[in-house]
Amino acid sequence: MSKKIGVLAIQGAFAEHASMLRALNVEVIEIRQKAHLENIELDGIILPGGESTVMGKLLRELDMFDSLKKLINVGLPVFGTCAGLILLAKDINDSHLATMDISIKRNAYGRQLGSFQVIHDFKHIGEIPMVFIRAPYIINIGNEGEILAIVDDNIVAARQNNMLVTSFHPELTNDLSVHKYFLDMI
Repeated sequence: MSKKIGVLAIQGAFAEHASMLRALNVEVIEIRQKAHLENIELDGIILPGGESTVMGKLLRELDMFDSLKKLINVGLPVFGTCAGLILLAKDINDSHLATMDISIKRNAYGRQLGSFQVIHDFKHIGEIPMVFIRAPYIINIGNEGEILAIVDDNIVAARQNNMLVTSFHPELTNDLSVHKYFLDMI
């Protein structure tokens, strides 16, 4: 039976995530309004990279914030990349979901010109390509969290219960393994 994954499609790299999921024969629902969260039974959701402040603001303006936070808090698997990681981090302000016990450093890798790609180890998967674009990294992770990848002594991927986050953009590569990992969490 195919999984039904929502991709938050209000801003950011949602189309790239949807494409990766379709390559894995997953049904994709682009989440654009509150009804998509409340009336469609999802097996998981992806919060894409983009601009976290804009995404947080739009989630509130579109009255989706509380519904999304509630779904995550009751156990809906969620995968946040870059800005999605920032939305899930607890040490950020009220415009964010604050559901994952991590502290982060925003724009840790500098401006757009500081973007880079590496091939590095991801726990449970092996070596994968990682694309960093104005990426944050994780400074601290709570006791329930698991570190999944470290690049240059910085935590760039982690998992806590139903939540998976990456500083990098797996959707900007041809490697499907991080998306498969997320689907295996479900």
